[in-house]
Amino acid sequence: MAVKTLEDLFVHALSDVYSAEKQLTKALPKMARAATNPALAAAFTLHLEETRGQIERIDRAVEATGIKLKRIKCAAMEGLVEEGEEMIEEVEKGPVLDAGLIGAAQKVEHYEIATYGTLCALAKQLGYTEAMQLLRETLEEEKSTDEKLTLLAESGGNAAAADAKPQDDKPAPARRAPAKSAAGKTAKGAAGSAAAKPAAPAPRKAPARKTAG
Repeated sequence: MAVKTLEDLFVHALSDVYSAEKQLTKALPKMARAATNPALAAAFTLHLEETRGQIERIDRAVEATGIKLKRIKCAAMEGLVEEGEEMIEEVEKGPVLDAGLIGAAQKVEHYEIATYGTLCALAKQLGYTEAMQLLRETLEEEKSTDEKLTLLAESGGNAAAADAKPQDDKPAPARRAPAKSAAGKTAKGAAGSAAAKPAAPAPRKAPARKTAG
C-alpha cells in the first residue's frame, strides 16, 4: 500500500500487527506442546489467551478510529514463526529446546514491543486517544511477557541446558592401597631383622688349672 501520511502509516502498522497476532495464535500452541519445562509451557498458554485479547483490542481500536485495516501478511512474524518451527523439528525435546524456545519467543516479543510502541506514538499524534490507550495496554502485556521469559531463561532454561551437557569421559582414579600403620611396619621390620641376624656363639669355658702335689 502507498504510505503518504501518518494515518496511512498507522493503518499499515496496525494491519501488519493484526496479521502478526493472528499468526502467533497458531504458533503458540505448538510451542507449548514442544516445551518440557511446565512453567514455560504454562507461559506460552497464558500468552495465547493474552494474544486473543490483543486481537480484540485491535478490533476495538479500529472501531474507535473509523479506519479500515488492509489485507496484508506480516512478513516479519512469518519469518520468526518459521524459525521457531525449524527449532522444534531439529532440536531434541528437552532443556536445550526449552532454552531455544525462550529465545525464539523473546524475539517475537521484542518485535511486538517495537511495533506497539510505534503505534502508540502515532495514535497520540493523530489524536486517537481511545486507540492509544488500548494499544498501550497491549504494549505493557508484551513487556511483562518478555520479563517473564527472561526470568525463565535465567532460573530454569539455561541452567537445565547446562546440566544436560555431556561430561568428558575420564578414567576413574586408581585406588591406593591402605597405608600400613607405623607400629605394624616397625614390628614387621624388627621381626625381619631378628630373623636375618645370626645368633651369637656361646662363650667358651676357660680350662681348669692343675695344682702342684
